[in-house]
Amino acid sequence: MISFIISLAALVIGYLLYGKFVEKVFRPDPQRATPATTKSDGVDFIPLPSWKVFMIQFLNIAGTGPIFGAIMGAKFGPSAYLWIVLGCIFAGAVHDYLCGMLSVRHGGAGIPELVGSYLGGGAKKVMLVFSIVLLLLVGTVFVYSPAMILGDIAGDGTSHSRMIWVLAIFAYYIAATLLPVDKVIGKLYPVFAIALLFMAAALAVCLFIKWPGIPEVWDGLGNRGPSIGLKDQPIFPCLFITIACGAISGFHATQSPLMARCITNEKLGRPVFYGAMITEGIVALIWAAVSSWFFFDGGAEAVGSDLSAAAPTVVTKVSENWLGIVGGILAILGVVAAPITSGDTAFRSARLIVADFVKAPQKDIRKRLYIAIPLFIASGLLLWYNIADANGFNVIWRYFGWANQTLAAFALWTATAYFLKNGKRLSYLISFIPAVFMTAVCVTFICVDKTGFRLPQAWIPWIASVTSAASVVIFYLLKNKKKC
Repeated sequence: MISFIISLAALVIGYLLYGKFVEKVFRPDPQRATPATTKSDGVDFIPLPSWKVFMIQFLNIAGTGPIFGAIMGAKFGPSAYLWIVLGCIFAGAVHDYLCGMLSVRHGGAGIPELVGSYLGGGAKKVMLVFSIVLLLLVGTVFVYSPAMILGDIAGDGTSHSRMIWVLAIFAYYIAATLLPVDKVIGKLYPVFAIALLFMAAALAVCLFIKWPGIPEVWDGLGNRGPSIGLKDQPIFPCLFITIACGAISGFHATQSPLMARCITNEKLGRPVFYGAMITEGIVALIWAAVSSWFFFDGGAEAVGSDLSAAAPTVVTKVSENWLGIVGGILAILGVVAAPITSGDTAFRSARLIVADFVKAPQKDIRKRLYIAIPLFIASGLLLWYNIADANGFNVIWRYFGWANQTLAAFALWTATAYFLKNGKRLSYLISFIPAVFMTAVCVTFICVDKTGFRLPQAWIPWIASVTSAASVVIFYLLKNKKKC
């Protein structure tokens, strides 16, 4: 528990100190007009109160990642704490802040447009396809995962009851994607945010009351997974793919531009973009601690489960056991709200990215439909495969995890190019260092994982080292070439 408390304090201090430093490096201008006012269209560009923008941003990025990812990541042991804290402060929050602020500076542009502005037209086309595929994967998995939980607590847990929830959630996604942002998202998200924050706060209180004997960082950072059945997943790179949204997530690069279109002052960027990521890191940290109790301190037996339980089962069992029936239901609803409120904005982001690319203004409902209908058809096909194949969800999730972190690396390189273009001296290091690290993580993972090239795990140090060195060399060659 001492490691958990130190990690919690570190996240708060990271926001106060490093968040302020990142803001100083970027230099927001409170006098500059934002897209919410200069491009107001009553649909996507709408000025919203700062508290509401924060709530929406938090729920946009807080899908199942900081919960399910933290539960699965906790199997690696206390090293999960270090990745959540260091990744969140120095990579994830920096990533979200810079993506959001660059979008503000570029009229609410999406990530493909930003990549094209700083990395070139070829990279823009690659990122367009990459972003749409990622968002479709997010929308699909964030239909199925909450439907699993709702089917268990509000049905008989059969495939039939889950299918009913799948259809209901999908119908909601269609409405939230097409209607103006203040009609559905702006009204429901504050309620969902309260449920999610209640869940996190309630579990944190229980942790302090119960004070479980969970592993500490100084007990060793080695992989504890094999002791509970987690095999063939080395800490590097698998931990950094498994815990994504709680540390750094490329999905956030697609979400920050949504609120960049609603923010009314550039000075709000730090509490909205950097602050929402720190808040998500706190949620992930709480679930990592709870899951450590479940896996390593007899928690599974205490709640009537076993160590092979899937993440949704861990959520349900722990919430009901620790918080009682009423509290457990509220906590579970918070967990359900998280993926649903990321799934709907995933489709919304996809619509806006395509609209930006084909230059189709979205004020007319017909133009929204022209873009949205093919997206929902594609997602429906993915969803059908996901349900028809018993292993479909796991396969889609693993590809989503890799694609998610690869997009994060692209976004960090884009921010680095921005700093270079604007003559920020060594300020580019705040995005350059995490960009190199995430590039090494993604390349190494796809090389050794069974969903990739399945190279020997003994090659991991060499692959990571060569990738990092190559990234640094190529970066400085291009940097010096531009100077010439």
